[in-house]
Amino acid sequence: MITIEVSMTEQNNNYRFALTALTTLFFMWGFITCLNDILIPYLRLLFDLNYAQSMLIQFCFFGAYFIVSIPAGLLIGKIGYKMGIVTGLMIAGAGCVLFYPAAQAEIYGLFLLALFVLASGITILQVAANPYVTVLGDPETSSSRLTWTQAFNSLGTTVAPFFGAWLIFGGVADPEVTGVSKDTVSLPYFILAGALVLIAVIFMRLKLPDMGRVDAAEILPTEGSAWKQRHLVLGAIGIFVYVGAEVGIGSFLAMYIAQPEIGDMSTSKAAHFISWYFGGAMVGRFLGAAIMQKISGNCVLAFNAIAAVLLLATTMTTSGTLAMWALLFVGLCNSIMFPTIFSLALQNLKHSRGQGSGILCLAIVGGAIVPLAQGFLADRVGIQMSFIIPLACYVYIAFYGLRGYVPRPFKAVQEAA
Repeated sequence: MITIEVSMTEQNNNYRFALTALTTLFFMWGFITCLNDILIPYLRLLFDLNYAQSMLIQFCFFGAYFIVSIPAGLLIGKIGYKMGIVTGLMIAGAGCVLFYPAAQAEIYGLFLLALFVLASGITILQVAANPYVTVLGDPETSSSRLTWTQAFNSLGTTVAPFFGAWLIFGGVADPEVTGVSKDTVSLPYFILAGALVLIAVIFMRLKLPDMGRVDAAEILPTEGSAWKQRHLVLGAIGIFVYVGAEVGIGSFLAMYIAQPEIGDMSTSKAAHFISWYFGGAMVGRFLGAAIMQKISGNCVLAFNAIAAVLLLATTMTTSGTLAMWALLFVGLCNSIMFPTIFSLALQNLKHSRGQGSGILCLAIVGGAIVPLAQGFLADRVGIQMSFIIPLACYVYIAFYGLRGYVPRPFKAVQEAA
């Protein structure tokens, strides 16, 4: 009995150490992802882009999730979570370095290539780190645990706009009038490249639980059992629309607030408000991690989704300060959505969790599709009315929290066949 208790204590200590180490990864990819929201208005001014063209930034970044997620799932199955994390960090670092030649050449396509390489590394990190967190402890509290680590992702997205706006815009007060420099974008990404490589070296030396290796047959999408689970497939759609809505709002936020009828300020000043949007998500995740110890994750998910719908309806039908803050408070509603959908969708998958994680990360491509669709709509009806697209996304998330999360296979479909 004493031996068993000591063994359990050692295991819990190892899990706590591993979770602490993983929080640094969530912070870093949150920081990097949020920099896109600063990069969009910067490149829009540098290359004189319309809304749809500027959304190609998010299309290339999140498009990598669609292309890389399934191969990443196969890779993680062979090398495990730890080495998958190291691989992802190194590839992301290489993508950051590519920003220098892109800036020197002043070719928009090279910026998009650099973003794709960077996002490929982040995708591998996501496929490895998210399921790693869910298995490091009691399955009953996996939603709370993943929400807690995702809170540090939100910390990264909260800090990034302050540094990104100053570094990328070079401290220019009114870039619309004075223009932007091609050289200022290189420095923040060089700093990130160094940080990512350093973290990769540290992770190689850390003693973490050896998990994640499975037989290839268990993670192939055509043979594995995960695709047969209705709650996983509906959860993948939930991840698609959630990421699309969150990214779409964040991408348009600075440009929306800068409009005369909303915030009436310069884009560089409006960019600082992105921190309020993602800061709300950070606060909400810390609160949500505690709340979901007492209240089921699906109920909190449905409540937040309905609140987001009401806030977006407000920002679409009003103007000035009310419209601005209604949109910013959607960030608070976003807080628990990704980790909660992710953990609910991975319920009862057992050895197919690796495949399930790959499928869910594949759905992050919503961050490429939804903002691009919103960009096309914004070019035709304006930014304010284009928020009807993320509003529809939150309606679906409310459905998933109320009904779609329940684990059951596609029995009706199988019987009909």
